[in-house]
Amino acid sequence: MDHFLRRKRGGLLKSLLSLCLVFASFLMIQKLKLSEKYMSRCGSECFSKERVVQSNFWSTETPGPGDDQDPQQQQQVREAPGSWDAQVLNCSEDASVKSQDWFRRLDPRFHQFVLHRHCRYFPMLINHPEKCADGDVHLLVVIKSVIEQHDRREAVRKTWGRELTADGKKIRTLFLLGTPTADTKNLQKLIEYEDVIYKDILQWDFMDTFFNLTLKEVNFLKWFHIYCPGVRFIFKGDDDVFVNTRNLLELVRFRVEERREAELFVGDTISKAIPIRNRQSKYYIPKELYDQPYPAYVGGGGFLMSSQLARRLHAASEDVELYPIDDVFLGMCLKKLGVAPEMHAGFRTFGITRHKVSRMNKEPCFYKDLIVVHKLSAHELLRMWSVVNNEDLVCAQRASV
Repeated sequence: MDHFLRRKRGGLLKSLLSLCLVFASFLMIQKLKLSEKYMSRCGSECFSKERVVQSNFWSTETPGPGDDQDPQQQQQVREAPGSWDAQVLNCSEDASVKSQDWFRRLDPRFHQFVLHRHCRYFPMLINHPEKCADGDVHLLVVIKSVIEQHDRREAVRKTWGRELTADGKKIRTLFLLGTPTADTKNLQKLIEYEDVIYKDILQWDFMDTFFNLTLKEVNFLKWFHIYCPGVRFIFKGDDDVFVNTRNLLELVRFRVEERREAELFVGDTISKAIPIRNRQSKYYIPKELYDQPYPAYVGGGGFLMSSQLARRLHAASEDVELYPIDDVFLGMCLKKLGVAPEMHAGFRTFGITRHKVSRMNKEPCFYKDLIVVHKLSAHELLRMWSVVNNEDLVCAQRASV
């Protein structure tokens, strides 16, 4: 348990920074009243206007997710550049799309996404190439977050995202961020101060919106391909999930013993899903954008994959058009590789039970036997972690749901 205890050094400074970031985020959200509608859109203003210079970091034409590809090309892992090479950005819109009939019929909310989805790789504002450089890393924990959610990052650092070495196996943590949608100057300074202390943030120069979550996927896969040759496994999840670290490491150990790690991609698998046509839904997709069943994919709240498959996903992702739902996009990439995601009952990305008021969602004995549970507030995560890791917790029998 001593691996899970925080060091006291710098405790006062970290506490002051936490209070400062939470207070600043609260004031900014109240002042600007950021709507869900705005946060889920990405217009031309989503891209920096100060870095418009020539760049060659996207494909002009990419086949759709259902296109056939030579199996040898699917297996290919492309040679990694020596460092992050997307230093400048020119994300002007693809004007040729505007003349197409399907685009004219497309819901205007998706216009800017379609006009700019050829833009894939963006300059890095905060980078930590040394994260994987201190010897072999057994598990890299990667968490999607936004600048305003400092309280969630702090809770993760104190619980399942704590960096440690367990049984000789190194675990390292990174948070993936874009840029804030408002008050960019002040919030950017705050995140830079946070990174000075924790040194666990990767940040790219695109705005943190719902549609841009897919950019986090492709930019991270490229970053991993460049900087992490020695990492064996990746856990990727949200900043509002509970992860039972011991059970996660046990799952990794089982897969290694069974020699089933090469194509490992396991989580809460969703099969035979179709696009949501309800315009009020966060996940609404118009027919003009996609009009066929989704491939099998895993809920983005948390999943585990091997490094071998992550490198192949990077290569495959460059030949798949960006899609506004990041979970489905990865499913498209897996389909291109001919890999089926594995369903595991320990990953509960929709909660222990979908009935949110059920007492089961608060029962620590379930958390003790599961791997991932979504979703919890920062306060709930801290409390549940403390209870589950309390030696006095007694469960009459192995919990099952």
